[in-house]
Order: sequence, then C-alpha cells, then structure tokens
Amino acid sequence: MALGTFLYKRLKGCGYAFKGAVTLLKTEASIQVQAFIAVVMTIAGFYFDITNTEWMIQIISIGLIMSLEGMNTAAEAIADFIHPDFHIKIGHIKDIATGAVFITAITAVIIGLIIYVPYIKAVLFS
Repeated sequence: MALGTFLYKRLKGCGYAFKGAVTLLKTEASIQVQAFIAVVMTIAGFYFDITNTEWMIQIISIGLIMSLEGMNTAAEAIADFIHPDFHIKIGHIKDIATGAVFITAITAVIIGLIIYVPYIKAVLFS
C-alpha cells in the first residue's frame, strides 16, 4: 500500500471520529453535562494553577469519563436497535454500561477532591 493511500485512509478515519464526537456532543444530554463539568474543571485548573501532574491526571479523568459516556451511548443505541422493546437482558446490559460510567465519575470526583481541596483550603484559611 502506498504511503499516500495509507495517510488518506487515516485522515478519513479521523474525519469519521471527529464527526462522531460532534454528533455525541450535539445530541446527548449526558455528554453535554460532562463537557460542561470538564470546562468548569479546566477553568478551576487555571485559576488554582495546578501542577503539570495534576493537569495530566485531570485530563485523563475527563477523557476517560467522556469516552466511556460515548461508549455507553453506543451500547444503548445498539441494544435499542437489536431489541427495541423492553427486555430484561437488554436492561441488564444497559445498567452495566451505565454503571461503568458511574464508577468512573465517582473516581473522577475523588480525584477532583484530592487535587482541589488543598487549594480551596489554602484560599479559605490564608
């Protein structure tokens, strides 16, 4: 395969990925909430001048939550497509996917507290 063809296919794939991310942000309320929280946390990071390590952990947490939220949305869409009517096993699959997002979100909240509580204490008690 020629290098040009390889690069063209990779760029085309990036285009599909970008389109999917935009679609997710435009159509899914849960990802819109996560994106809003990500913006707030980014502003907080600049305000408190968090360390590079804290930035890396925060960015990984944000990316993980938003990615998992997208996967949850995809899993729910596939489940609804395969079996549009209520089915206990489909409900179980959806619950598991949502549970994964929940676990990641709780982990991110804990990480946020570990990062920001010392900065907030310093502001409040100085």
